[in-house]
Amino acid sequence: MSSRAPRLLLLDSASLYFRAFYGVPERDPAPSGIPTNAVAGFIDMVATLVGRCSPTHIAACWDDDWRPQWRVDAIPTYKAHRMAEDPAEGEEVPEALSPQVPVIAQCLEVLGVPRAGAATYEADDVIGTLAYHYRGRMPVDIVTGDRDLFQLVDDASQTRVLYTARGGVRDPDVVDQAFLMGKYGVGTGDAYADMAVLRGDTSDGLPGVAGVGEKTAAKLIATYGSLEGIRAAVDSGDPAIKGAQRTRLEAGSAYLDAAPLVVRVARDVPVTHVDLTIGDELPDPAGMSRLALDHAIAGPLGRAAAALYPQD
Repeated sequence: MSSRAPRLLLLDSASLYFRAFYGVPERDPAPSGIPTNAVAGFIDMVATLVGRCSPTHIAACWDDDWRPQWRVDAIPTYKAHRMAEDPAEGEEVPEALSPQVPVIAQCLEVLGVPRAGAATYEADDVIGTLAYHYRGRMPVDIVTGDRDLFQLVDDASQTRVLYTARGGVRDPDVVDQAFLMGKYGVGTGDAYADMAVLRGDTSDGLPGVAGVGEKTAAKLIATYGSLEGIRAAVDSGDPAIKGAQRTRLEAGSAYLDAAPLVVRVARDVPVTHVDLTIGDELPDPAGMSRLALDHAIAGPLGRAAAALYPQD
């Protein structure tokens, strides 16, 4: 691995394995009897991404808690629509996907790709913490289909997002500050987070400020610099904020008090002790062979191993 320049690849694991589940056709039954389309698709994504980015460090970031109570306490509607009918079951996950997630974790282990997660935190928080921890030490590529992570974009430290929602991992949108400005009218990751608070996100159960969409939010941020600056202008009676816009921002005051805690990713999750260095050789060839036979995934595992541990 010494021939590669230092670079960190952070995978939003759930985003990728859900994409694989819905995007990869069902495969022939494996000896294990467990469906494998998400497993095969996810591992092939790892192979593609490692080949594209040439990382020296990697982490598959995990949702140890997909809906943390501290976020729900702040905004009770947070991800409420994704709950299974039985609340004890947590997030609603397709029946054929559930048994594949532990197999994905086993594949990552035999490939030497560390999983990083922490109790009461989402994968987004793990990604945010690791991105900030390594910021300035090496470039950081974040792979996700979730716009929330655009807030981590930072050209100065070469932190970018490879956004898979449209083109997948083979042709992702490369999100840097120029992309944010061109698409949303905000020039930094921090400004994107402020815009996301104002706009809200129905996919996460965040209502936003009624009547304030992306364009209005971006204009307000351009004028006042930040969400904090906008709120200060409202509180001080700035005459430029008037009429319906003032009424809407004042009516959304309680939401704006709570939403930043929910929208902004944590930066202090206890995961920085995990060694993310890609080793010099495959750590468990025998384990990989067993998984390959049990789940009929020799091809994807072989491609991922070849990308992670290229032969000189």
